[in-house]
Amino acid sequence: MNSQKRRFPPFLIYLIFIAVLIIGAIVISRTGNRSETVAYTDYIRDLTDGNIKKVEIHQNNEVPTGIVYYTTSEAERASVKSAPVPDVTEELRRLQEAGLTVAVLDVPGEDIFLTTILPILIIGLLMFVMLIFLNGRAGQSGAGVAGNFTKSRAQISDPKKNQIRFKDVAGLEEEKEELEEVVDFLRDPKKYLNMGARIPKGILLVGPPGTGKTLLAKAVAGEAGVPFFTISGSDFVELFVGVGASRVRDLFGTAKQNAPCIVFIDEIDAVARIRGSGLGGGHDEREQTLNQILVEMDGFTVNQGIIVMAATNRADILDPAILRPGRFDRKVAVGKPDIKGREEILKVHARRKKIGEDVDFKKVAKTTAGFTGADLENLLNEAAIGAAKRNADYITEHDVELAFVKVGIGQEKHSKVISEKEKRITAYHEMGHAILFEELPEVGSVHTVSIIPTGLGAAGYTMPLPENDEMFYTKSRMLEEITVSMGGRIAEEMVFHDVTTGASQDIKQATEMARQMVMKYGMSEKIGFINYEQGQEEVFMGRDLGHMKTYGTEIVNEIEAEVKRIIDECYKRATEILKAKEEVLHRGAALLLEKEKLNQDEFRAVYYGSKEPKEDNGTEDIAPGE
Repeated sequence: MNSQKRRFPPFLIYLIFIAVLIIGAIVISRTGNRSETVAYTDYIRDLTDGNIKKVEIHQNNEVPTGIVYYTTSEAERASVKSAPVPDVTEELRRLQEAGLTVAVLDVPGEDIFLTTILPILIIGLLMFVMLIFLNGRAGQSGAGVAGNFTKSRAQISDPKKNQIRFKDVAGLEEEKEELEEVVDFLRDPKKYLNMGARIPKGILLVGPPGTGKTLLAKAVAGEAGVPFFTISGSDFVELFVGVGASRVRDLFGTAKQNAPCIVFIDEIDAVARIRGSGLGGGHDEREQTLNQILVEMDGFTVNQGIIVMAATNRADILDPAILRPGRFDRKVAVGKPDIKGREEILKVHARRKKIGEDVDFKKVAKTTAGFTGADLENLLNEAAIGAAKRNADYITEHDVELAFVKVGIGQEKHSKVISEKEKRITAYHEMGHAILFEELPEVGSVHTVSIIPTGLGAAGYTMPLPENDEMFYTKSRMLEEITVSMGGRIAEEMVFHDVTTGASQDIKQATEMARQMVMKYGMSEKIGFINYEQGQEEVFMGRDLGHMKTYGTEIVNEIEAEVKRIIDECYKRATEILKAKEEVLHRGAALLLEKEKLNQDEFRAVYYGSKEPKEDNGTEDIAPGE
């Protein structure tokens, strides 16, 4: 994408030319007839004093008395003056006596150039310039504007200015290893071509939002030192048919001129969804754009040295034609980082921040299970904002903890006025969750219990401390998660013999998990090893406009019965545990009402007393109470 020199607009040049022409004409016309009109007495004084050098008398029928034009020389400076005379004959005699030669001329009329020719000339020139200007705009709208409209909106980054390298991408070691081959090819393509190898034409980065797909693509371009074109999938699609396909052609045409290079298409699912879905049919603008991308990536033309990288978090809805070998040959899964990866990401984002010695990145990584790279960056940024707000010199562990609560649960609202009754209900509710967290072996130990309201509407929260990341859940772990979510409602019933709406989110999470156990994971002995989630995708996200269930009403009834059975059994188990720990429930609620927030040590002191606490168990979830 070559840069062009700035040039003045043509119409501006025309306007300057006309302005100079008009000013010159006026100056020329006025220079010939410039005179100073004086009184007759002044004229007689100049004549008597002998200052007059040259005289002309202009007279005709319209001006019978005449006007005298004379040139004086005062202080070595000539000036032309004019004065009306009462009698031409008398003036001729007086001038002759003074020894001056007099020319009698006709009185000059109006200047035809100034009154007629110059206005017509100005109007004509203005009309000429307007015609040229409008003609140029019409040509521009037909060719230039339309041409720019069909130009790709890709932004190219200079390889010399791209400072992102693989060292700046943490927590994605295996992903970087897969892309090192691409970097090596871009640096030395002959080595692979001589061997007869074909480098992947396309690399699809698949993963949840915020995991670093775009950053990884920039690091590849930075390591290879080649131009990097970036464009979003939505930039191709416009209202007018054919624009998207034209932009694709322009993008790849520009990329060929800058090869070897990388073309990165972010959110490619916006333009590369399965053809034939939705209401557009085969003539949809999006589908024409996709067809052009397919042709450019692997058609009759050869794109030597162009590597296409794309990112999406919905690979399941992409058209099969774009996923075949020869187009996107390689798919790189960019998932959420594990505990080691989170620690490395935190250290990368902490390079430009003032971090206190009490901040333990390993501990932060342990408590942020499920966070992406973007989440971790936001966490440290919120901690830095909090430290700056209180005029601190560096970020402390307390700043990080407050930022974690703010990001994950919501800003704590200490100023919110809550009645004593609601405080007591919340204290027992959260303590019910905390006891079950500590009692059940697979859901993890308690990290924080709070009855301070948060910005997301929760009256309090209970946060476990994960030890390790887990790739999947066991059936017993899921049952314990459901059991824990019921602790708040059961504690309310035990103490107040009434229930509130505060457990609505708990009920929703428990029901959803029980339904997935039955319909998705095959964890019900009665329903069996069958997946009943078929066709549950949202409309317009995939292929179909509607859904058709593959099971009848009897199966639906059996599924609902199984979900209810799981909920009831977990409810019963949670009730038994809390009744056995009723004394701890009261002590913990009383301490919560006093301090409003308990850390792990304070909670364990209430829970165990002089007894030895259980060993920590890891969990991946953070399950705030209501």
